[in-house]
Amino acid sequence: MRRSILIGLGLVSLQAAVLFMMGQPVTCECGSVKLWEGIVLGTGNSQHVSDWYTPSHVIHGILFYLLLRYALPKSSVPTRLLLAVGIEVSWEVFENTPFIIDRYREQALALGYMGDSILNSVSDTIAMVAGFLIASRARVAIAVLVVIALEAFVGYMIRDNLTLNVIQLLVPIDAIAEWQAGN
Repeated sequence: MRRSILIGLGLVSLQAAVLFMMGQPVTCECGSVKLWEGIVLGTGNSQHVSDWYTPSHVIHGILFYLLLRYALPKSSVPTRLLLAVGIEVSWEVFENTPFIIDRYREQALALGYMGDSILNSVSDTIAMVAGFLIASRARVAIAVLVVIALEAFVGYMIRDNLTLNVIQLLVPIDAIAEWQAGN
């Protein structure tokens, strides 16, 4: 277990280092650090510890747990968690490349998106770990209900969630963009 924790911390440290080398700010360039940033269209979104997109990373963890549980049933939970951390770290780095940042900017809710601060990105990875651990201790039905509840709540609150985000990133749909913009 100690080895798994050290490897996981190493992966997250690598994530932070790569993002730093890519030019992402360590914290919000606004000069403050908040536990929660609730303004989706504000410059502080994706810059502080948590925001409306944090639940999507909890969902990542739940989904990674379920997928890896079925794909690698003989692997230990710590091994599967390390794989999940590796996937999340890879996504967090890729998400902050110009290619993905530009794709996000094409969406109604991300017009001024500049990428994540390192603080926010690392916090997203920690949220994924929390989701993974929740799923590792819950029944599958409960984990699925948590995913549905989080998606419904965030979708209702900000007209965006993980599902809509993925759709708009891969195959943008004008009707979704218009609804997200409030039209």
